[in-house]
Order: sequence, then structure tokens, then C-alpha cells
Amino acid sequence: MRSFAFCSVLLFLLLPTSAQSQNKGIPAALAADLIHSVIEAGRTTYSKKVVEHLARQDAIAASENWEHENTLPLPAQFLSMSSKISNSHRVGMKYRLMSLWPINKHNSPRSQNEKLGLEEVVKNPKKPFTWIVPRDGRWYFEAIYPDIAISKTCSNCHNNHPNSPKTDFEKGSVMGGIIIDLPLGRRTEKNVDEKLVLAPEVVADYVHSVLESDRTVYAKHIVNRLEDLGIMHSKEKWKNDKALMLPAQFLLNSAEEIETKKVGLNFRLLSLYPINPQNRPANEFEQNGLESVEVHPVRPYIKHTKVGRKKYFQAIYPDIAVTRGCVNCHNGHPNSPKKDFVLDDVMGGILVSFRIP
Repeated sequence: MRSFAFCSVLLFLLLPTSAQSQNKGIPAALAADLIHSVIEAGRTTYSKKVVEHLARQDAIAASENWEHENTLPLPAQFLSMSSKISNSHRVGMKYRLMSLWPINKHNSPRSQNEKLGLEEVVKNPKKPFTWIVPRDGRWYFEAIYPDIAISKTCSNCHNNHPNSPKTDFEKGSVMGGIIIDLPLGRRTEKNVDEKLVLAPEVVADYVHSVLESDRTVYAKHIVNRLEDLGIMHSKEKWKNDKALMLPAQFLLNSAEEIETKKVGLNFRLLSLYPINPQNRPANEFEQNGLESVEVHPVRPYIKHTKVGRKKYFQAIYPDIAVTRGCVNCHNGHPNSPKKDFVLDDVMGGILVSFRIP
């Protein structure tokens, strides 16, 4: 017998009208799509432009026991570390990896709905499996997206691992799923359909949480660690060298990956003191936003705007120097207009922008 959560999603899908068309906000399904696109962009950037790039350069490998072997974390480990950091931010949204064939039993499905969802995305990986569930007096929207082996590194790791229950994965195989959990309104029987939208400010916070978590993992566990060990350095011109890209470049490459998906979301770095002139504020909103988050870095500077008939939401978050690598790069760069940054300074901003239906 299917659970109430699954029955609820069937009821929602059959409703002729819903808050998705009646209320202003971001439908929960679209919010999950945006969040997932950022998760995938970060992991794709790490897999292709860090792990595979350095493997081609015969510089360093990725391995499961990366801390003891002084190697790179595997792409799945990168995502897991990022999800733990993001989940610790307590913004409400949570995400994690799971699989029907987990190497780590902790990544097994935790409910019948999760098991059913994994089975469905294996059969039909072109769309997520979604449902709503009551928990702790609230409604939650949950979505499972296919976790696809985007490189041979992913499939080879599972196929060769002694604890893997499945050893015939190929590049492009669905290896498991990424579940995204979004809190909705307080639980009543009358408001289930009315609460399936989220405020744009909340969705922007979720997107930013993933971005910051990805960059924190990359900066602290990869760049800083390998530089401290004297194994490898990060540099601006990394593409043709045995080098890591800078943390800022990691975010920029993730942004380029998002652009290819055409999901209506984009983000970029801004600064009042840019090394690259392209990162200067382009309009009054960006100028005012950067000045605001520099003085008040607790909350983003936001704006609702229109381009023709299309509505957009924009938010500028403070770009804080979380590692000494960030500080040293800006203070030591010949094109930097400001050379006295210290740890935890606001160095600029991260602009998150997406379309409102």
C-alpha cells in the first residue's frame, strides 16, 4: 500500500488549479529544479575541470581515502561534503545522495517513498520523482533526481569497490539519486495546494547556500589542503598546467555550466574592487547592493524587476574571504585595486538572478 505522501502527490497533480498559477512565488517543483541545477553544476565543474583535468595532466588522482592518501576527493564525496555544509546552514532546504546500490549503507533509501522514487528515476531519468509529505506539523516537498555517472571516474569507482553491490555501471548510468527536501507551510488539510509555492527570497537563499557550500569545500578541502601539503598550487592560468583553478574561478565555471542548462537561473561575482573589469557593477542596483552588503553582510540586497513582460528576482549576497588563499590572491594580484583584505572581509558580492513565473 502506498503511503499518504504518495497519495498526496497524485491528488496535487490532478488538481485543475493550484497556487502555482494563482499565487505569486516560485512553485516548489521549479525551486527544486533550480537547486538541483546548481548542485549538478558544482559537481560537473569539479569532476571535469578539476578531477579529470588533473588526471589528464598526470598530476594527481581522486580516491576514496583522499585525506590519508593526499589525493582529491571523489566527485560523490565532494557533493556529500557540500550537502553537509549546506544542511548545517539551517536555511530549511536539505539535500543528499542516495542509492539502491550504496557502497555506504548510510546512503540507502530511508522510506518507501524514497525507494519508489529511486526505482522510478532509474527507469525514467528524464524527470524527477516528486511528492509531498507531512512531517513535524508541516508539509514538505521532496524530489528525487537521477544521479548519473557523468564520467568514468564515477562508474569505475563503484565497479571496482569491494563493497559495491552493483559492478556493471557505465558512463551515463543512473547510479542513484539526489533527494531535495523543501519545507512548505504548516500542515492543515485545506492548505496543502496553497502552500506549494515558495517566496523568491527563500529560493535565492537555498541557491546561495549550495553555491557557498561548494566553494567552501573546494577552497578548504582541496586548494588549501593541497597547497599546505606542498602537493599543488592554484593559479589564475590553470588550464594548461598541473594546477588548480582559483576558488573564484570555480564559481565562475559553475555559472557557465548553469548557462548551458537554460533553466532561467544565473549567478556571477561582482566587486567594487574587481581584478577583472567585467566584475564591476553594471547598474545602480548592483552598485547599491555591493555597498549595502559591504556594510551589512547579514542579509542580501534584493530586487524584483521586469524585462518586457518577464519578471525576475535578484539578490546580492556578500562574497566573504573565507580562506587565506582568497586574501592572498587579491592582495598580491598586480591588477587588484585593493590590497589590504584580511580574512572574513567582504570582498564583493554574488548576484543570484532567476525568472519568476
